[in-house]
Amino acid sequence: MHEMSLAEGIVQILESEAQKQQFTRVKEVCLEVGDLAGVELDALEFSFDVVTRQTLAEGCSLAIESVPGSAYCFDCAVEVPLARRGQPCPKCAGYSLQVVGGTQMRVKSLEVE
Repeated sequence: MHEMSLAEGIVQILESEAQKQQFTRVKEVCLEVGDLAGVELDALEFSFDVVTRQTLAEGCSLAIESVPGSAYCFDCAVEVPLARRGQPCPKCAGYSLQVVGGTQMRVKSLEVE
């Protein structure tokens, strides 16, 4: 389950920012997760709860904002929405696609004390 290592990475970001910005507790973490990022959100939420125990983020809430996937269709020469990798272009049904959005995962904001 790679979501556990993702959650551990988030905690490392929180600890690093706590040192830089001099806060002692995280009340909320807001993430942006792309629909094409390959992240199982339920597993990430569970893992985050586990890895934040006995840290500055213990008990904090986790808000996740979904970022839709998109791809550039070489046949249509336009950017199109893409719900899943391997799907055809919704305009021309072709497969000449390059994913251009929805693959990211980032900490968008923090609420701290």
